[in-house]
Amino acid sequence: MKKRILYISLLSMLLLVACTDKANPETSLENENPAVSENVSEEVSEEESENESETELEVEEEDTVQAPQYELNPKTYSVEPIGEANPKVVLLTIDDAPDKRALDMAKTLKSLNAPAIFFVNGHFIMTDEKKAILKEIHDMGFSIGNHTKTHANLKKISEEEQREEIISVNNIVEEVTGERPRFFRAPFGVNTDFSRALAKEEGMQLMNWSYGYDYEKEYMTKEKLADIMVNTELLRNGSNLLMHDREWTADALEDIVNGLREKGYEFVDPNLIKGIEEEHE
Repeated sequence: MKKRILYISLLSMLLLVACTDKANPETSLENENPAVSENVSEEVSEEESENESETELEVEEEDTVQAPQYELNPKTYSVEPIGEANPKVVLLTIDDAPDKRALDMAKTLKSLNAPAIFFVNGHFIMTDEKKAILKEIHDMGFSIGNHTKTHANLKKISEEEQREEIISVNNIVEEVTGERPRFFRAPFGVNTDFSRALAKEEGMQLMNWSYGYDYEKEYMTKEKLADIMVNTELLRNGSNLLMHDREWTADALEDIVNGLREKGYEFVDPNLIKGIEEEHE
């Protein structure tokens, strides 16, 4: 919230000049534009008011929030335009952060003006050093998503363990950045009825992906990964691109972004994706 202070002299509220012999008949309340109610400071210009105490009234005004321009397809997890938003876009996402090169990747994306979601694992943000990296990535303007605490297969653990895997990450991300994650990506893309319900309860959108290759041995080089990410037959409008915090992915990232742009694609700002809190508005 932004706050503006309206200074109103106590003298203006005690206009009792007619009731005392000591009143100054020339005292007046000045208002340059009485038709404006929100942005005007009312001041008393009398010299006698200089030593009067003043009260401060705080008026809260809501920040202007930009309307969502995209929404997630609940079946394919691709990004679809709302209204006249550009359909030729892709969404960049990076899992398992901040492990090895997440900060380097964030700096590369920032220099290229390419937004992305960094999905964090709780076990990577246990130290002060890693928390500082997470904070820096967030402060650079990137969205932080939840990728569970230990990257466990949620179908193989109890509901109590699933809760710990998810909620603990939300808590630490909020502690470090001041915001809870808006997106949840389950390890291996495997959700359960419980994890789906818990994510909704926490106000998070479920998110899998359209395609990704950097976990396959064949594509663990800068050149091969950049080529397949840009030239795969799976690339289409709204593709949700899966990448990881890996050496070869960090090295290929600039070529991936530039290659996609050369094909005419823009990158979706995650802040413009409709959240579940807006679904029924």
